[in-house]
Amino acid sequence: MSTSPTAVVFDLDGTLVDSEPNYYEATRRTLTAFAGDTDFDWERHTAFIGIGTLESLEILGAHYGIEAPVEELLDATNRSYLELARASTPVYPEMRTLVERLYATGTPMAVASGSSRAAIEAVLTGTGLDAFLTTLVSAEEVERGKPEPDVFLEAARRLGVAPERCVVFEDAAPGALAARAAGMRCVALPYVAATADDPAFLAADLLFRGGQAEFTAGAALRLLKLESVEPA
Repeated sequence: MSTSPTAVVFDLDGTLVDSEPNYYEATRRTLTAFAGDTDFDWERHTAFIGIGTLESLEILGAHYGIEAPVEELLDATNRSYLELARASTPVYPEMRTLVERLYATGTPMAVASGSSRAAIEAVLTGTGLDAFLTTLVSAEEVERGKPEPDVFLEAARRLGVAPERCVVFEDAAPGALAARAAGMRCVALPYVAATADDPAFLAADLLFRGGQAEFTAGAALRLLKLESVEPA
């Protein structure tokens, strides 16, 4: 990245916070309520990481032969997720450090997520990240979810920054594809280690193959050319 960015756009789930276990459990509860016992497990859930909740439920509802409207499935999943999220959603420590350091420099930041607006706000409030991240875009607010670029382009618009001046932090291949489609640079931190060789990740401007286990705020700050605020 030869030119420092003027804005940073974060994915939420799996990037800033480890919320995927909560999404898995919320989805499992919904499928059980509407379809009875299914073979939906954690491995199957990982195939939907990075895809919006609505799109995921459309696919799963069809797969399990659920006749209820997808909006009903979405409402049930969101209710369960909010209950779980408010009880416990851990923030990745290095990500919290990065957000705080970027805030200290006045770097514009946004969250662009496939989650509902209510879910985004609940997680940020519960973790205290709402003190630093106030520009939020949900896939519910745009026409198309990831891997389409809509959420990232809307985040740039709300920040008043050209897309090419933004850097996206993403944990999922659909999000990395969306960042590229938006004309933004991308820092990739695969949530599922086995997906590190996905072409979408290999095309990222910086890839932490080991995901959060490898990521450090210092490395990100050096990349963003903000070494003067690098943590000790």
